[in-house]
Amino acid sequence: MALERRKVLGIGAGLAVLPAGWALHQVANGTKRDWHTDTAPLERAFPLLSPLSDAKWVSSRDSDDRGIPSPELVISGFARLTPGRLAELTAAHAFVSEGPTDGFSSWFEKPLKGEGPENPQWVRSHELDRDGSGYSTKLWFDRRSDTVRFWALNPYG
Repeated sequence: MALERRKVLGIGAGLAVLPAGWALHQVANGTKRDWHTDTAPLERAFPLLSPLSDAKWVSSRDSDDRGIPSPELVISGFARLTPGRLAELTAAHAFVSEGPTDGFSSWFEKPLKGEGPENPQWVRSHELDRDGSGYSTKLWFDRRSDTVRFWALNPYG
């Protein structure tokens, strides 16, 4: 009887420790992020910007609180251009001073609020924004940080 009672207490103690141990393991390994950091999908979506050195982006197909992913693919976020790439783009295309009008207003963009360059000086080239064939892209560039902020609907066509 005493042996069985110790087993039950031991199992109960083990079960109580499991959630805390799992949470610490998740944090230590950084397995859950609020955004993507891989640049390869962005380089496929925006070949003119390649190669990219780093990124923080989200997708409308990421899981959300509602539990229903979007039927259309929208990607949104920030990426860093390699040194000199923005200078090449501004030499080849017309740019105007223009910043984004919204502040990541979609449900899936919430993790991006507060991210990005400090005090950006956004410029935009309407030539580089693509419209038609079922997709649309908006690109804003910060000259100081070589960062591009992007929003794209169906970027892969």
